[in-house]
Amino acid sequence: MEGTIKRHWEDVCNHNKEETKILGDKNDDPMCEGSENKFDFSVMSYNILSQDLLEDNSHLYKHCRRPVLHWSFRFPNILKEIKHFDADVLCLQEVQEDHYGTEIRPSLESLGYHCEYKMRTGRKPDGCAICFKHSKFSLLSVNPVEFYRRDVPLLDRDNVGLVLLLQPKIPSAASPAICVANTHLLYNPRRGDIKLTQLAMLLAEISSVAHQKDGSFCPIVMCGDFNSVPGSPLYSFIKEGKLNYEGLAIGKVSGQEQSSRGQRILSIPIWPPNLGISQNCVYEVQQVPKVEKTDSDLTQTQLDKTEVLVTAEKLSSKLQHHFSLSSVYSHYFPDTGIPEVTTCHSRSAITVDYIFYSAEKEGVAGQPGAEVALVGGLKLLARLSLLTEQDLWTVNGLPNENNSSDHLPLLAKFRLEL
Repeated sequence: MEGTIKRHWEDVCNHNKEETKILGDKNDDPMCEGSENKFDFSVMSYNILSQDLLEDNSHLYKHCRRPVLHWSFRFPNILKEIKHFDADVLCLQEVQEDHYGTEIRPSLESLGYHCEYKMRTGRKPDGCAICFKHSKFSLLSVNPVEFYRRDVPLLDRDNVGLVLLLQPKIPSAASPAICVANTHLLYNPRRGDIKLTQLAMLLAEISSVAHQKDGSFCPIVMCGDFNSVPGSPLYSFIKEGKLNYEGLAIGKVSGQEQSSRGQRILSIPIWPPNLGISQNCVYEVQQVPKVEKTDSDLTQTQLDKTEVLVTAEKLSSKLQHHFSLSSVYSHYFPDTGIPEVTTCHSRSAITVDYIFYSAEKEGVAGQPGAEVALVGGLKLLARLSLLTEQDLWTVNGLPNENNSSDHLPLLAKFRLEL
């Protein structure tokens, strides 16, 4: 029988790594106490490992005893974990459709969650789910994103994203909505061009969903398996809001492999203008409802098209997005500098899973005024500690007797100041 891995809550609400404390399951640390006008909630991001994908990639699980790989063994374990951590929002990846319908959704609904699901396109049997507690949120909108586009040759992969707009249930105070996004980007390490384009499509949808009437954005939580490592160009783009990709090899984008011999350089622009997404990762032409058009409407449409063409002429090798996003995790242990790991199997142990969030407005280092207008940013209160590769091999890697995916669940506790 394998041992169990120990993870603990780290209090990070004071943003001071040196003073990290260990918390119990409930965040009752007086340091994090603020005003009464607040809404606290927790988020879990978890790639639960689709059974079909496990069986199709059995070479990754040679280290595992056969019984721990059966779905009938794995699902009760996964459910036990979800139940134990009791997060208010779940962002799940690799959710297999047949299991979702028969077991996952009914089980989560019985725990008080409302579930939304987006299956991958093509003949892929899994997808992404966002589930949230009825008691904490009401649903304002559901916005699935398909990254496959028949009219864009580059986008021939079946990955998807899902963006929800949730309204916190607060009896006493008005609260902005919270935009929660979940995705699982393409794995292929050599196709950074596709990964960046998929990310831009997700960011454009988030921008559209989180945009408020006064021009500001509501708070954002973006979760998922981004198939990119910390410090890679794709990761840096998410965190810094800008990326100059001129001369960048497509295999270097996600940082999953070191060699770049014989690799193509990213083309400028990466994606064609007919995708309808600008280099600022927003939709260039707003989707308008299908209504009878008057002559003046048609003239406006012509103008819109002209604008797109003009924009296309001005394209450079610089990508941008409008959000000021922080990562819940710091990716390295402060005392040793050893990398944290979110996934571990026979071939690798790295970080590819993230929870990003729009931090409270404190400006971006070195870029005064660069942050976007936020209505009440999020404060990170605590996170569930991650582990080193060595820690995981002491319990025979992943999956094992107690941890039934090849990924660890990521957990964060946030506060929305009202």
